[in-house]
Amino acid sequence: MENNNYAAIDIGSNGARLLIKNVKEDSMGNMEFSKVLFLRIPLRLGKDVFTLGEISDERQRMMMHMIKSYKQLMKLFNVYKYRACATSAMRDARNGEKILKKIRKETGIEIEILEGGEEARLLYNNAIESAESVSGNYAYVDVGGGSTEISLLSNGQLVGSCSYNIGTIRLLSGAVSPDSVETMTRDLKAYAEQYPGIVIIGSGGNINKLSRMFHEKSKKSRHNILPVHNLQQIHDELKPLTIEERINLYSLKPDRADVIIPASEIFLNIAKALDCSEIHVPNISLADCIIDGLTTTD
Repeated sequence: MENNNYAAIDIGSNGARLLIKNVKEDSMGNMEFSKVLFLRIPLRLGKDVFTLGEISDERQRMMMHMIKSYKQLMKLFNVYKYRACATSAMRDARNGEKILKKIRKETGIEIEILEGGEEARLLYNNAIESAESVSGNYAYVDVGGGSTEISLLSNGQLVGSCSYNIGTIRLLSGAVSPDSVETMTRDLKAYAEQYPGIVIIGSGGNINKLSRMFHEKSKKSRHNILPVHNLQQIHDELKPLTIEERINLYSLKPDRADVIIPASEIFLNIAKALDCSEIHVPNISLADCIIDGLTTTD
Protein backbone atom coordinates (compact mmCIF):
# COMPACT_ATOMS: atom_id res chain seq x y z
CA MET A 1 0.00 0.00 0.00
CA GLU A 2 1.26 3.47 -0.87
CA ASN A 3 1.19 6.41 1.49
CA ASN A 4 -2.49 7.53 1.38
CA ASN A 5 -5.06 9.58 3.24
CA TYR A 6 -8.37 7.97 4.17
CA ALA A 7 -11.47 9.72 5.56
CA ALA A 8 -14.56 8.83 7.55
CA ILE A 9 -17.69 10.93 7.94
CA ASP A 10 -19.75 9.82 10.94
CA ILE A 11 -23.12 11.56 11.32
CA GLY A 12 -24.44 10.69 14.75
CA SER A 13 -27.46 11.80 16.75
CA ASN A 14 -25.40 14.35 18.69
CA GLY A 15 -22.31 15.28 16.67
CA ALA A 16 -21.11 14.82 13.11
CA ARG A 17 -17.42 14.06 12.58
CA LEU A 18 -14.87 14.17 9.82
CA LEU A 19 -11.74 12.12 10.50
CA ILE A 20 -8.83 11.97 8.07
CA LYS A 21 -5.94 9.58 8.69
CA ASN A 22 -2.75 8.89 6.83
CA VAL A 23 -2.18 5.17 6.39
CA LYS A 24 1.12 3.65 5.30
CA GLU A 25 3.00 0.38 5.55
CA ASP A 26 6.19 0.12 7.57
CA SER A 27 9.21 -1.94 6.56
CA MET A 28 7.64 -5.05 8.10
CA GLY A 29 4.39 -4.68 6.15
CA ASN A 30 2.36 -3.46 9.15
CA MET A 31 -0.07 -0.56 8.70
CA GLU A 32 0.67 2.67 10.56
CA PHE A 33 -2.13 5.18 11.18
CA SER A 34 -1.60 8.87 11.93
CA LYS A 35 -4.33 11.46 12.38
CA VAL A 36 -4.30 14.26 9.81
CA LEU A 37 -7.53 16.08 10.71
CA PHE A 38 -10.44 15.68 13.11
CA LEU A 39 -13.44 18.00 13.01
CA ARG A 40 -16.66 17.68 14.99
CA ILE A 41 -19.84 19.70 14.44
CA PRO A 42 -22.57 19.60 17.14
CA LEU A 43 -25.34 19.02 14.60
CA ARG A 44 -27.73 17.39 17.12
CA LEU A 45 -30.01 15.68 14.62
CA GLY A 46 -31.46 13.62 17.45
CA LYS A 47 -32.91 16.72 19.10
CA ASP A 48 -35.28 17.01 16.15
CA VAL A 49 -35.83 13.35 15.36
CA PHE A 50 -36.57 12.06 18.86
CA THR A 51 -39.14 14.81 19.50
CA LEU A 52 -40.54 15.70 16.04
CA GLY A 53 -39.90 12.45 14.20
CA GLU A 54 -38.04 14.23 11.40
CA ILE A 55 -35.16 16.60 10.71
CA SER A 56 -36.11 20.28 10.65
CA ASP A 57 -35.43 22.66 7.76
CA GLU A 58 -32.79 24.51 9.81
CA ARG A 59 -30.80 21.35 10.59
CA GLN A 60 -31.15 20.24 6.98
CA ARG A 61 -29.54 23.55 5.97
CA MET A 62 -26.75 23.08 8.51
CA MET A 63 -26.16 19.52 7.36
CA MET A 64 -25.91 20.53 3.69
CA HIS A 65 -23.33 23.25 4.46
CA MET A 66 -21.41 20.83 6.68
CA ILE A 67 -21.18 18.13 4.00
CA LYS A 68 -20.07 20.69 1.41
CA SER A 69 -17.33 21.81 3.82
CA TYR A 70 -16.27 18.24 4.55
CA LYS A 71 -16.04 17.57 0.81
CA GLN A 72 -13.71 20.54 0.31
CA LEU A 73 -11.54 19.45 3.24
CA MET A 74 -11.22 15.97 1.77
CA LYS A 75 -10.11 17.56 -1.50
CA LEU A 76 -7.66 19.80 0.35
CA PHE A 77 -6.05 16.81 2.08
CA ASN A 78 -6.04 14.71 -1.09
CA VAL A 79 -8.19 11.93 0.38
CA TYR A 80 -7.76 8.69 -1.55
CA LYS A 81 -10.87 6.93 -0.25
CA TYR A 82 -13.72 7.76 2.13
CA ARG A 83 -16.90 6.37 3.60
CA ALA A 84 -19.78 8.46 4.95
CA CYS A 85 -22.23 6.92 7.42
CA ALA A 86 -25.22 8.09 9.44
CA THR A 87 -26.55 6.28 12.48
CA SER A 88 -29.52 6.27 14.86
CA ALA A 89 -31.15 9.66 14.22
CA MET A 90 -31.09 9.23 10.45
CA ARG A 91 -32.41 5.68 10.84
CA ASP A 92 -35.44 7.03 12.71
CA ALA A 93 -36.08 10.25 10.74
CA ARG A 94 -39.14 10.12 8.47
CA ASN A 95 -37.39 12.37 5.97
CA GLY A 96 -33.92 10.81 6.33
CA GLU A 97 -33.72 9.13 2.92
CA LYS A 98 -35.09 12.23 1.18
CA ILE A 99 -32.44 14.45 2.81
CA LEU A 100 -29.58 12.11 1.89
CA LYS A 101 -30.83 11.95 -1.72
CA LYS A 102 -30.75 15.76 -1.88
CA ILE A 103 -27.24 15.86 -0.37
CA ARG A 104 -26.03 13.30 -2.90
CA LYS A 105 -27.51 15.33 -5.77
CA GLU A 106 -25.92 18.62 -4.62
CA THR A 107 -22.55 17.36 -3.36
CA GLY A 108 -21.93 13.94 -4.88
CA ILE A 109 -21.33 12.59 -1.37
CA GLU A 110 -23.06 9.25 -0.77
CA ILE A 111 -24.11 8.80 2.85
CA GLU A 112 -25.13 5.35 4.05
CA ILE A 113 -27.65 4.88 6.83
CA LEU A 114 -26.16 2.15 8.99
CA GLU A 115 -28.53 -0.31 10.59
CA GLY A 116 -27.81 -1.01 14.25
CA GLY A 117 -26.32 -4.41 13.47
CA GLU A 118 -23.94 -3.02 10.84
CA GLU A 119 -22.87 -0.25 13.22
CA ALA A 120 -22.12 -2.87 15.87
CA ARG A 121 -20.16 -4.97 13.35
CA LEU A 122 -17.95 -2.03 12.39
CA LEU A 123 -17.22 -1.38 16.05
CA TYR A 124 -16.52 -4.96 17.12
CA ASN A 125 -14.20 -5.62 14.18
CA ASN A 126 -11.86 -3.09 15.76
CA ALA A 127 -12.33 -4.63 19.20
CA ILE A 128 -11.56 -8.13 17.92
CA GLU A 129 -8.26 -6.93 16.47
CA SER A 130 -7.16 -5.59 19.83
CA ALA A 131 -8.44 -8.61 21.80
CA GLU A 132 -7.29 -11.53 19.62
CA SER A 133 -4.22 -12.25 21.72
CA VAL A 134 -6.00 -11.58 25.01
CA SER A 135 -7.85 -14.31 26.86
CA GLY A 136 -10.97 -13.40 28.76
CA ASN A 137 -14.42 -11.95 28.23
CA TYR A 138 -15.06 -8.41 27.02
CA ALA A 139 -18.07 -6.24 26.25
CA TYR A 140 -17.38 -3.60 23.61
CA VAL A 141 -19.82 -0.77 24.43
CA ASP A 142 -20.39 2.27 22.23
CA VAL A 143 -22.85 4.82 23.64
CA GLY A 144 -24.11 7.35 21.11
CA GLY A 145 -26.79 10.00 21.00
CA GLY A 146 -29.49 7.68 19.71
CA SER A 147 -28.38 4.12 20.36
CA THR A 148 -26.01 1.87 22.27
CA GLU A 149 -24.13 -0.90 20.51
CA ILE A 150 -22.79 -3.80 22.58
CA SER A 151 -20.64 -6.65 21.30
CA LEU A 152 -19.51 -9.57 23.48
CA LEU A 153 -16.05 -11.05 22.89
CA SER A 154 -14.74 -14.24 24.47
CA ASN A 155 -11.05 -15.05 23.91
CA GLY A 156 -11.03 -12.79 20.86
CA GLN A 157 -14.14 -14.36 19.30
CA LEU A 158 -17.46 -12.58 18.80
CA VAL A 159 -20.17 -14.38 20.80
CA GLY A 160 -22.98 -11.80 20.68
CA SER A 161 -23.88 -8.38 19.32
CA CYS A 162 -26.88 -6.14 19.99
CA SER A 163 -28.07 -2.59 19.26
CA TYR A 164 -30.48 -0.83 21.62
CA ASN A 165 -32.45 2.39 21.10
CA ILE A 166 -30.93 3.87 24.24
CA GLY A 167 -28.78 6.97 23.74
CA THR A 168 -27.95 10.29 25.36
CA ILE A 169 -30.07 12.60 23.18
CA ARG A 170 -32.87 10.03 23.10
CA LEU A 171 -32.84 9.95 26.93
CA LEU A 172 -32.81 13.75 27.22
CA SER A 173 -35.78 13.83 24.81
CA GLY A 174 -37.72 11.33 26.93
CA ALA A 175 -37.83 8.94 23.99
CA VAL A 176 -36.35 5.79 25.58
CA SER A 177 -38.97 3.16 26.34
CA PRO A 178 -38.79 1.22 29.63
CA ASP A 179 -39.00 -1.96 27.54
CA SER A 180 -35.70 -1.10 25.81
CA VAL A 181 -33.95 -0.66 29.15
CA GLU A 182 -35.44 -3.88 30.54
CA THR A 183 -34.43 -5.82 27.41
CA MET A 184 -30.86 -4.55 27.53
CA THR A 185 -30.52 -5.31 31.24
CA ARG A 186 -31.96 -8.80 30.83
CA ASP A 187 -29.67 -9.56 27.87
CA LEU A 188 -26.56 -8.36 29.71
CA LYS A 189 -27.33 -10.31 32.88
CA ALA A 190 -27.71 -13.45 30.76
CA TYR A 191 -24.34 -12.78 29.11
CA ALA A 192 -22.72 -12.22 32.50
CA GLU A 193 -23.94 -15.61 33.72
CA GLN A 194 -22.63 -17.37 30.61
CA TYR A 195 -19.36 -15.40 30.35
CA PRO A 196 -18.19 -14.44 33.86
CA GLY A 197 -15.61 -11.77 34.59
CA ILE A 198 -16.58 -9.50 31.69
CA VAL A 199 -14.52 -6.32 31.25
CA ILE A 200 -16.07 -3.37 29.41
CA ILE A 201 -14.26 -1.68 26.52
CA GLY A 202 -15.94 1.71 26.19
CA SER A 203 -16.06 3.99 23.17
CA GLY A 204 -17.73 7.28 22.29
CA GLY A 205 -16.98 10.91 23.02
CA ASN A 206 -18.57 10.90 26.48
CA ILE A 207 -16.69 7.97 27.97
CA ASN A 208 -13.48 9.34 26.45
CA LYS A 209 -14.11 12.65 28.22
CA LEU A 210 -15.10 10.98 31.50
CA SER A 211 -11.90 8.92 31.40
CA ARG A 212 -9.78 12.03 30.80
CA MET A 213 -11.49 13.80 33.71
CA PHE A 214 -10.65 10.89 36.00
CA HIS A 215 -7.03 10.65 34.87
CA GLU A 216 -6.50 14.40 35.27
CA LYS A 217 -7.52 14.08 38.93
CA SER A 218 -5.83 10.75 39.69
CA LYS A 219 -2.14 10.81 38.76
CA LYS A 220 -1.56 7.23 39.98
CA SER A 221 -4.30 5.64 37.89
CA ARG A 222 -3.64 2.97 35.27
CA HIS A 223 -3.58 4.29 31.73
CA ASN A 224 -6.89 3.91 29.84
CA ILE A 225 -8.65 2.30 32.82
CA LEU A 226 -11.70 3.95 34.39
CA PRO A 227 -12.88 2.16 37.57
CA VAL A 228 -16.67 2.02 37.76
CA HIS A 229 -16.73 3.44 41.31
CA ASN A 230 -14.76 6.47 40.06
CA LEU A 231 -17.21 6.89 37.18
CA GLN A 232 -19.99 6.90 39.78
CA GLN A 233 -18.15 9.62 41.75
CA ILE A 234 -17.77 11.83 38.66
CA HIS A 235 -21.45 11.33 37.82
CA ASP A 236 -22.46 12.26 41.36
CA GLU A 237 -20.31 15.42 41.20
CA LEU A 238 -21.70 16.55 37.85
CA LYS A 239 -25.40 15.70 38.12
CA PRO A 240 -26.46 18.36 40.70
CA LEU A 241 -24.75 21.13 38.68
CA THR A 242 -26.40 23.31 36.06
CA ILE A 243 -25.23 23.12 32.45
CA GLU A 244 -23.40 26.43 32.92
CA GLU A 245 -21.65 25.20 36.07
CA ARG A 246 -20.46 22.04 34.30
CA ILE A 247 -19.09 24.18 31.47
CA ASN A 248 -17.32 26.62 33.79
CA LEU A 249 -16.07 24.22 36.47
CA TYR A 250 -15.07 21.28 34.26
CA SER A 251 -14.36 23.01 30.91
CA LEU A 252 -17.04 20.98 29.15
CA LYS A 253 -18.32 22.05 25.76
CA PRO A 254 -22.01 23.10 25.76
CA ASP A 255 -23.02 20.07 23.67
CA ARG A 256 -21.13 17.76 26.04
CA ALA A 257 -22.31 19.27 29.32
CA ASP A 258 -25.85 17.91 29.06
CA VAL A 259 -25.28 14.49 27.43
CA ILE A 260 -22.44 13.47 29.74
CA ILE A 261 -24.91 12.65 32.54
CA PRO A 262 -27.13 10.21 30.59
CA ALA A 263 -23.98 8.73 29.03
CA SER A 264 -22.45 8.01 32.44
CA GLU A 265 -25.77 6.54 33.63
CA ILE A 266 -25.94 4.20 30.63
CA PHE A 267 -22.40 2.97 31.30
CA LEU A 268 -23.13 2.57 35.01
CA ASN A 269 -26.27 0.54 34.29
CA ILE A 270 -24.37 -1.68 31.84
CA ALA A 271 -21.54 -2.19 34.34
CA LYS A 272 -24.03 -3.16 37.04
CA ALA A 273 -25.82 -5.65 34.76
CA LEU A 274 -22.50 -7.22 33.74
CA ASP A 275 -21.12 -7.13 37.31
CA CYS A 276 -18.10 -5.25 35.95
CA SER A 277 -15.76 -3.14 38.09
CA GLU A 278 -13.70 -1.30 35.46
CA ILE A 279 -13.98 0.14 31.96
CA HIS A 280 -11.12 0.12 29.46
CA VAL A 281 -11.19 3.32 27.39
CA PRO A 282 -8.83 3.02 24.37
CA ASN A 283 -10.12 6.29 22.85
CA ILE A 284 -11.40 4.85 19.58
CA SER A 285 -14.57 5.79 17.75
CA LEU A 286 -16.88 4.67 14.95
CA ALA A 287 -14.93 6.96 12.60
CA ASP A 288 -11.70 5.10 13.46
CA CYS A 289 -13.44 1.80 12.76
CA ILE A 290 -14.76 3.07 9.39
CA ILE A 291 -11.23 3.98 8.26
CA ASP A 292 -9.91 0.66 9.52
CA GLY A 293 -12.53 -1.07 7.37
CA LEU A 294 -11.57 0.99 4.31
CA THR A 295 -7.92 0.00 4.53
CA THR A 296 -8.66 -3.71 4.83
CA THR A 297 -10.69 -3.70 1.59
CA ASP A 298 -7.82 -2.26 -0.51
